[in-house]
Parts: sequence; C-alpha cells; structure tokens
Amino acid sequence: MKKRYLGKDKFSVSALGLGCMGMSFAYGGAEESLAIKTIHTAIDMGITFLDTAEVYGPFENEILVGKAIKGLRDKVQVATKFGFRILPTGNGLERMAGVDSRPEHIREAVEGSLKRLNIDTIDLLYQHRVDPSVPIEDVVGIMSSLIREGKVRHLGLSEVSADTLRRASKVHHITAVQSEYSLWSREAEKNILPACRELGVGFVPYSPLGRGFLTGKITDKSDFASDDFRRNLPRFQQEAMQKNQQLLSKLQFITEKYQCSLAQLALAWMMSKKNDIVPIPGARKIEHLKDNAGAANLLISKDDIKAIETIFMPENIHGLRYNQGDFDLIDK
Repeated sequence: MKKRYLGKDKFSVSALGLGCMGMSFAYGGAEESLAIKTIHTAIDMGITFLDTAEVYGPFENEILVGKAIKGLRDKVQVATKFGFRILPTGNGLERMAGVDSRPEHIREAVEGSLKRLNIDTIDLLYQHRVDPSVPIEDVVGIMSSLIREGKVRHLGLSEVSADTLRRASKVHHITAVQSEYSLWSREAEKNILPACRELGVGFVPYSPLGRGFLTGKITDKSDFASDDFRRNLPRFQQEAMQKNQQLLSKLQFITEKYQCSLAQLALAWMMSKKNDIVPIPGARKIEHLKDNAGAANLLISKDDIKAIETIFMPENIHGLRYNQGDFDLIDK
C-alpha cells in the first residue's frame, strides 16, 4: 500500500484508510472476532490509517480498535473524534444528545478515548461536529494544548465550513478535514476542498462508497439490520435507489474496460483527484477490504474520469444524503 501525506505537517498515512464505524455502529455491526481479524488483515496489507470516534457505539468502537491494535501500535495511525454529548443510557443513536465542545468535555473525551484505545497519544484528533455555542478558536486552542501535553499529534475538523476552517487555522495548523465525499456526494468540491488546498490541509472523505451503495451490492434496504440508520436516509428509499441504480449501470462499460469492481472504480476516481485525499471506506468483511485495496493501484484515464463525473453530476442524484436533523449538525 502506498503512502500519502496529510497537511503541511506531512502526517504520513496509508493512501487508503479504514473506517471502523460500521463494525459496531449505525450499519448493524459485526461479530468482534471477525472485526478484529478484518483490522489485522488491513494492517498486514499496509492499510494502517484507522478511523474511529467516541460516539461510535457509543464507546464500543474505540474499545474494539484498542483490542485490535494491541501490540501493533507502532504500525498504525489512529484517528478519533470528540464533539457529542452522550447520554448514560440507551442504545446506539439514542444516546446522542447534541453537540458538546466545551473545554471540559474535550479533555474528558480525550482521556476516555486514550483509555479505550489503550494508547498514550492520539495520532489525529477531530472535532466531530462544530458546536455553535463554543467559538472554533477556543476549541482549537484546547486541542492545541493537548498537542503540547503529548496526548495528541495532529488536529482535524469534521464537516466544517471553509470559513470556520480559515478561522481555526489561524489558531493552529489543521492537518485534515473529514467530510462526506463520493461520486454521489460531491458538495465538498464547491468550497471546503478548495479551502483545504489554499491552507495546506489534507482531506479525508468518509463514506467514499456512498454508504455501500456505490458498490452495486445494495438494491433493497430490506437487507439492512433493524438498527441500520440507512433505513431512514432519503437516498436509501426504494424510488431513489432505483433511479440511482440506473446511474451505476452506466458505469459498467468502464468497469469492464479496467476489469475492476464498482467499488474500486469509485475509490480510484477519488484517489485520482490529488495526493492530499485519503478516503476511509468502511469494510466489515475481509473480501470487501481486499477489493477496496485494489483501487490504490488502479489508474483511470482522464477521459474516463470525465465520463464518470458526467454520469454522476450532482443534479443527476436522487434523494438527499441526510435527513434534516443530520443536516442541522453540519457547519455551513
């Protein structure tokens, strides 16, 4: 697996990361031993940039990653996130009770993450969602103090606006921004990606396979687990899926040309953009992990890149990526 660098501080990570969220949160989860085996396989393949967060579970995903990397700390780069108020009882998404980036919560969250991950230092710490009640300058000020204390190496922000990123960068260099970005979610191209390049900030797309849809393997939401949050997303309603599947079918001639899967094509398209982009597709099964990894060496011609983008023009996509409640948490 090739390496890429995030930010002006040259944070070295694998060119393709692994989003661990779905192993224990939002998508139905996976049996622990299988999830750990998948993470170990990823590390063996050179996919060493692991992404988690305190809210995934909540807490369970960090514990899982901590178990998986025991004895392998020097081989991996661990990214985690703070930024939600988490209720003491309930299940999964029920425990999320709004954003919280108060200074005392940031410190409490980081101490908890370090303990659950069983590590001394977090390689990349993100604010998960902007808290409008706490100025970003204050948030980054606390985050930068954690660097000085040796608890964090690099700083990141997630789903942040270009304006907020510029304000944050005046306090301390931001190594990476994480936002949703894929063939069917290209909003990042308008403002935040240009701002990242202006400021020397790396870009880490989450859901680069459209929450699994761009693999071509999801045709009916009835296969989702009962607690899979995709069941309620606009793009995973039957009419929207059927129309978006028509777009996927138009990629068949390109996948045949390159003898690749739809997932590999979607990831290779993204990785062709620039070396400052490091996607973190999730994978709960080793077969999917290995398929995704094949994208790192897939080179697509400029003409085919243009053809792919023409098919997946934003105006051709049916359904919004989130419900209104989720959009309300995104910095604008």
